[in-house]
Amino acid sequence: MKKLLLVMALTFSVSICFGQKGLLSYDDLKFLVHNNLQQADTFLMVKGYLTIQKNNTTKNRKYTLANPGNTYTNVNIRLDGKKLFIEIESNSIEQYNLIHDSIIQYIDKNSAASGIQTYVLKDLGTIYITLEDAMPDNPLKRDYDIQVVADKHITINN
Repeated sequence: MKKLLLVMALTFSVSICFGQKGLLSYDDLKFLVHNNLQQADTFLMVKGYLTIQKNNTTKNRKYTLANPGNTYTNVNIRLDGKKLFIEIESNSIEQYNLIHDSIIQYIDKNSAASGIQTYVLKDLGTIYITLEDAMPDNPLKRDYDIQVVADKHITINN
């Protein structure tokens, strides 16, 4: 009986970990902000994202991930000088919940005004989250726009 419970617990934990494999958390965003674009390419490809656009002259990258349940997550990364900007567009509630739940312990300040949730985080920068109804007839479907702006002291070394 003990063995059966152990196997069931292990199977459950593995399925949860692989269920969120492609989703981005605070630690993933921190890694992306602190490293260069080539490492971001490798990191996101390992997580299962496909590269849609890669422009080395303007230093822009676009990635997409098709999630189960007809949801998507698009990640846009832009390097402006030595500062990295990340934008995540998704209609997956799991992506929103993972980011929201993983940043709670790192919040310095937060506010919500006119539909934009703003979080200032330690060792990362500022996260802006906008929620919009995807379909006017269905309030359960939402589009999430998550923008990460790194602190001014966090720069990329190529």
